[in-house]
Amino acid sequence: MLEGLYAGALEDANLRAQTLDSAGLERLIAKMPSTVDSYKALARGANIKVLAEIKRASPSKGDLSPIEDVAALALSYANAGASAISVLTEKHGFKGSLEDLQSARAAVRVPLLRKDFISSEYQILEARAFGADMILLIVAGLEKTELNRLANFARELELGVLVETHSEVEVKTAVDIGAKLIGINARDLSTFETDRDLFAKLSHLIPEDSIRVAESAVRNIEDVRKYRTEGADVVLVGEALVTGNAEQLLREFTSV
Repeated sequence: MLEGLYAGALEDANLRAQTLDSAGLERLIAKMPSTVDSYKALARGANIKVLAEIKRASPSKGDLSPIEDVAALALSYANAGASAISVLTEKHGFKGSLEDLQSARAAVRVPLLRKDFISSEYQILEARAFGADMILLIVAGLEKTELNRLANFARELELGVLVETHSEVEVKTAVDIGAKLIGINARDLSTFETDRDLFAKLSHLIPEDSIRVAESAVRNIEDVRKYRTEGADVVLVGEALVTGNAEQLLREFTSV
């Protein structure tokens, strides 16, 4: 499953490059304002931070929400206390787009994460050109040298990097490449099975000077409290927000 998602995302990027090449993206980037500091926004605080996700669908759950007005949803997230917003831009399994990222950027100034299956410099240039402040890199989908190369390229563009992990080996890889924003995803992207205890098993491997992000399996405030007790600085929440009362949930979650 993960291999197919990466192949599809890269194929889509290559098609876009036929219309807008890297040089064109670089020209757009030259006109963009400075990025918002995602590390500062998500840094450990008195209460847990929420990285709120704009998510229409997923390969495992199918359609979640039509989300016809991305800008309005992004603004409601920000107004309700989200410290940053994740925008899914993969179009096949998640029904997202770069235009969604652009719409969110026009609406808010909190940091934006481009969440996609990124494996090329071109995709990172796209992220910066369309308004992202940080990108997602998934250890399970990238060789260590490639992961390090892409992370460094993103940093050169003033982008933050959220490095996603699913195992002890992957957390150690993230630490080895100097990641300061490390996510532990309870959902295995190869099988889409969820282990709600995975964060507790692995979070101690993340250094104190890095930001610990608990990804997936957040349904309610009790899940947030559990992650907070286990050492999470940030929770990434998507499905619960797009299928429920997002503003109410965000206010509850950010009180933890």
